[in-house]
Amino acid sequence: MKIIQNVVSDRGSKYAVSGGPVGTPDEARDFIKGLCRNKKFAKATHNTWAVLLPDAPLKNDDGESGAGMVILRMLEREDLQNHIIVVTRWYGGKHLGGDRFRHVQDCVRTYIEDMD
Repeated sequence: MKIIQNVVSDRGSKYAVSGGPVGTPDEARDFIKGLCRNKKFAKATHNTWAVLLPDAPLKNDDGESGAGMVILRMLEREDLQNHIIVVTRWYGGKHLGGDRFRHVQDCVRTYIEDMD
């Protein structure tokens, strides 16, 4: 499990990104459970994620409507299969509107670039 913290900070909201290899839906759920064993991530407002698996893609917005699809599209563009990416947000008290999608993209891009 790779975790990159403090990727984006905007109007009090803070973002981190994490990920790792998974091969099944159960492994994806186990990955999220493992991440949330860290109290900091368990207390996060949102842990949105996506993964491209052989049978079907999986995603979860965790209350951040549309964020899972943003991650999934980026995974598809990169053809990054069997690798979950989780974008974590700690809400800072101010709504970010459409900027939140740009921040999710920035987090995923940071993670993918760090894989090289």
